[in-house]
Amino acid sequence: MSVAQPDRNAIELSVVLHALSDPTRLAVARQLDQCGECPCGSFEVGVAKSTLSQHLRVLREAGLTHTRCNGNQRWVSLRRADLDERFPGLLDVVLSSAALEKSR
Repeated sequence: MSVAQPDRNAIELSVVLHALSDPTRLAVARQLDQCGECPCGSFEVGVAKSTLSQHLRVLREAGLTHTRCNGNQRWVSLRRADLDERFPGLLDVVLSSAALEKSR
């Protein structure tokens, strides 16, 4: 089973920034940055499973994440290489700023 995801060149800055403007989606991105690849059900962000599914869809459609299907399990990872090529340094700045903000 294949999950639709935008090509690297189709990723738009405004869509990426909009996706990361939500605190839950930003928390998911931070967790992915730390763990590399995670199963869809493993995120600890304090929302219902259906809500998390919608947040993961927004991140995927924005080009921030890659979803891989393995049997009935879906694995999610950040598309760091694609994003760094398209928008150098953007993820580093956003994720490190979010970490600083959370530690306050």
